[in-house]
Amino acid sequence: MKVLAVGESDFKKIITGNFYYVDKSLFIKEIIDRGDLIILLPRPRRFGKTLNISMLKYYYDCCAESAKPYPPLAAATIAAPASPGNQRPDAPQTDNPNKSLFNSLAIENAGEKYLEKMGKYPVIFLTFKDVKVPGWDACLYKIKQLIQDEYARHYYLLDGKILLPHELDYFKRIITLEGNIGDYENSLGKLLIFLNRYYGQRVVILIDEYDAPVHAGFINDYYDEIISFTRNFLSGGLKDTGQYLEKSVITGIMRIARESIFSGLNNPGVFTLLAEEFDDKFGFTEKEVEKMLKDFNVFHLYDQVQRWYNGYTFGKETIYNPWSIVNFLAGESKEFQPYWINTSDNRIVETLLTKEGIELKEELEQLVQGQSVEKVIEEDIVLKDVFTRENLLWSFLLMGGYLKPSAKRRDDIADKVYYSLSIPNREVRITYTRIIESYFTSKIENKKLEIMLKALIEGDIDVFEEIFSEYVAASMSFFDVAGDPEKVYHAFVMGLLLWLAPAYRVKSNRESGYGRYDIMIVPGDVSKLGYIIEFKKTRKNETVETAAKSALKQIEDKKYETELLESGISNIKKLAIVFNGKEVFVKEK
Repeated sequence: MKVLAVGESDFKKIITGNFYYVDKSLFIKEIIDRGDLIILLPRPRRFGKTLNISMLKYYYDCCAESAKPYPPLAAATIAAPASPGNQRPDAPQTDNPNKSLFNSLAIENAGEKYLEKMGKYPVIFLTFKDVKVPGWDACLYKIKQLIQDEYARHYYLLDGKILLPHELDYFKRIITLEGNIGDYENSLGKLLIFLNRYYGQRVVILIDEYDAPVHAGFINDYYDEIISFTRNFLSGGLKDTGQYLEKSVITGIMRIARESIFSGLNNPGVFTLLAEEFDDKFGFTEKEVEKMLKDFNVFHLYDQVQRWYNGYTFGKETIYNPWSIVNFLAGESKEFQPYWINTSDNRIVETLLTKEGIELKEELEQLVQGQSVEKVIEEDIVLKDVFTRENLLWSFLLMGGYLKPSAKRRDDIADKVYYSLSIPNREVRITYTRIIESYFTSKIENKKLEIMLKALIEGDIDVFEEIFSEYVAASMSFFDVAGDPEKVYHAFVMGLLLWLAPAYRVKSNRESGYGRYDIMIVPGDVSKLGYIIEFKKTRKNETVETAAKSALKQIEDKKYETELLESGISNIKKLAIVFNGKEVFVKEK
């Protein structure tokens, strides 16, 4: 049986190494069939973007590395930009050594139209996936090295007698890292022209994970610098260069708004995970996963695989996380783990959910409990506006793979599109619970959290109150309680109690009896304790005892325990949690 190449994203190495490969070669057909000169394909990280772009490289590339320079040309005879079907007769002619890579793949039977383009174009290929550094100077240096490597891959241009003296000087500045920032901003457009001139053929530009440095810049405070560089770099190669360009395909996590990066580009085709185009080309479909599980003799684990790694919706397709599936199947123990989460940088998600007043609100409580929230989704994202525009937060979480869309609703009056959003699977849910843990327990040992929750489920309210008070004292300073402090306390307690899952369901603000309780803790085992919790903040001239009595009386009068009783739970505790500033008191009935 073929083995899986974990972490390998080079298409040629996978095919020639005889590794297990899920055939995505019809991605090539869909790229060719699209009339768009420039195609942007945002998808979550580790969903096969680099491998697909690598496949395009080997498909299109006329193998510049082995091309022999053609005879010298006088400067006056340097040809104008080539157009399809107008290749210069003296351009280098090479056989296509990559043709065998596509033997027995679906693209081979797609039609002669698609085989004709194989190995016919020079290719510029850049991947920014590893440009994630803490400072702008280090980021720029790493980008310069990437550009240097791609220029060096086309070193033969120096011997082709097609570069004018000033162009030779420019080329040498790039590959010796002696150019200024303007040189590197112009490098994509310059290389495009050089390759077109050398081959007498239009050029394919492939850029993978274009926005990885942008996310690093957002986290590390060089956002404006990287946005400016990326805008100038892409514009230099893609704006008004149609006479040199055959096709450009760009991948990333999301679509950075046009005014930030794609300013001036001629209507690129943008297909996010909400689009039906390319919806089965990234990640694994249900049929692909079923076949893989059968091939590796673990089809009996299909239901568990679904719960852990399924749940994404791209266009009309149900998609599995490919990174997690490959890692799961490659391990001898076939152990279920959060593979994707453990290898992803979640700092930006943590920042968005916790920084500058963006708290774990009721929507996050609903999501962790398996419910959905309805939000407006915007496909254009300006990261620096995320903190001031709530819709962008939810858009970022969706495009990043932390939420999945289900129902869609259009409000024609407001001209907005709403999506029902939920957590896709168990693996991603772990991300949210880890953020909750970090957010609420950073100053208290985890062991104390375990003791506190154990005391609660066993009915030892005194121990629960003692440790809970420590949590409030250590953590309440994180919250802005100037607006509605009871809501803040409510969110704080929900964050702690969510660790009772899956043995207990923690429900919030639901109708029961004659009103809406604050929190209900429902045990999966009906013989265990169930809880009704009501929050109160002491008012002016009100004692803790008075506030507690008022809360407990409300529980009684409204008969909040009705839902628990109807569920067969008769062992019920009723708690009033009273806050007075950063002091907390827990009273039970």
